[in-house]
Amino acid sequence: MGQKIHPTGLRLGIVQPHLSKWFADTDRYPILAAEDYEIRRHIEKTLSSAGISRILIDRKADQADIEIRTARPGVVVGRQGTGIDQLRKGLFEYLTKVGSIKKSGTSQIRINVVEVAKVDSEAPLIAEYIAQQLERRVSFRRIVRQAIQRAQRAGIEGIKVQIGGRLNGAEIARSEWVREGRVPLHTLRADIDYSYKTAQTIYGVIGVKVWVFKGEIIPGREESTLQQEQPRRRQQRRRTQFEDRSGVGES
Repeated sequence: MGQKIHPTGLRLGIVQPHLSKWFADTDRYPILAAEDYEIRRHIEKTLSSAGISRILIDRKADQADIEIRTARPGVVVGRQGTGIDQLRKGLFEYLTKVGSIKKSGTSQIRINVVEVAKVDSEAPLIAEYIAQQLERRVSFRRIVRQAIQRAQRAGIEGIKVQIGGRLNGAEIARSEWVREGRVPLHTLRADIDYSYKTAQTIYGVIGVKVWVFKGEIIPGREESTLQQEQPRRRQQRRRTQFEDRSGVGES
């Protein structure tokens, strides 16, 4: 087809839920949407080393419930919950500084921390790991191969990783991708976890895209029952093959 669409936006309301759950009229909607953006921006900047997978926001009147799904809950919580109190206080001060509190009328902020069960099967954490290793000037082929092997051991059905930029310091930027298993991008019932991260290297910015296929979700059937009915496929070990999508040979 050649047309690109966000894998999560394509499945919203079908198999993927919204990251923000609230209702507002026409005048208040852009104010709350901008505040949600500022909340996620501040939390990701403050807890950059906590391995944050998702930030869910649920609003009720003047109260905002924030759920942080992280791979390192101890970094967020801190000793005896002091980390959450500091995060809530800093977030409230930041929203007051940017003028969002005055417009939205949010007076209460509640923060809940949830630990991610399978770290190696979350697309945001995989993309963040690859970006961090690229910034340390590790070979991109080795990084992607390790990330895919760890994800396969976590029990996913398929994974696709694409990186683009001046790979290994090449003069001409290009994009390469590799896929293991099955990643159906057109199937709406497919549970595709997608994430995009950037690595700030000395050669320039390198983009990292990760697609993780966790199985199909059929309405009215439990996911656990569906996984039991599907036969386990034997994973064949084979060498990861990279495909160059730029049309230009590596210099």
